[in-house]
Order: sequence, then C-alpha cells, then structure tokens
Amino acid sequence: MIKKVLLSICMLAGVTTVQAADKIHQLNFNDAVQKAVSDGTLDGTVKFYLADTKSGGKVLQKDIITNKKTNGFAKSAEESCDWVLRSALIQLQDVAKQRGGNAVTNIVSYYKSHEVKSTTTYDCHKGMAVAGVALKGDIVKY
Repeated sequence: MIKKVLLSICMLAGVTTVQAADKIHQLNFNDAVQKAVSDGTLDGTVKFYLADTKSGGKVLQKDIITNKKTNGFAKSAEESCDWVLRSALIQLQDVAKQRGGNAVTNIVSYYKSHEVKSTTTYDCHKGMAVAGVALKGDIVKY
C-alpha cells in the first residue's frame, strides 16, 4: 500500500513538472512564412497576413481555426515551433484553396480559444514533450 502511495506521488510530481515547463514563445511570423515558401513547404499561391496588416478582398469564410501539435522533446523552441507552425499554415493554405481563396487574413494566435493579436509574431506553446500552435483567420479572395 505504501509503495502505491509513493508511486502515485511520484507520478503526480512528474505531471506537475511537465505542466510547469509549458512556456509561450512569441516568434516572427513573416520570417517563418517566407522560409516555408522558400524551401517549398508552402507553394506561395496563398498569402498569409496577421491581424490588422491587410484588409480588403472578398471574405469567403470567417474564423477558420487550426490547432496543431508536434513532438517537441529534445528540440529547441525555435525548431519545434517552426515545424508546428508549418503544419498549421499548410492546413490554412489547403482550406483557402478548397474555398477558392488566395489569402488568409486577420490571423491571430488562438491557443485554448484565447485570442492574441500581433502584427509581427505568433504564439507557440512549448512544453517538455509537445509544442502547439493554434491560429484563427479568414479566407479571402483578392
């Protein structure tokens, strides 16, 4: 019985440690997008604009949400956050093309349904084992 209690305490301590390691990283959005287009991850047919950086065009669909996670174990925040942002952007690019759009505008970070606006950065949440990026934006045709 004592062994079970001690094991439970150790397991709970481990969970607390993982949760405490979760940190928000604010990284440059445009640099990441340009890098992904340059290396062919994104095809360049869909443009991406953070909130308050581009307006106009015909809004085809509002509030498209993507919520991606990736393995962040033994990886830097920059490496794992770049990887997971690419997954989110690929999803937004695919949805935009399916809907006939050529841009995603008004993009905000939307982790756990909490909206964070920036004209330069996106939020990436990185813990010991997992990194996550959630974005919300509008599909637009220019």
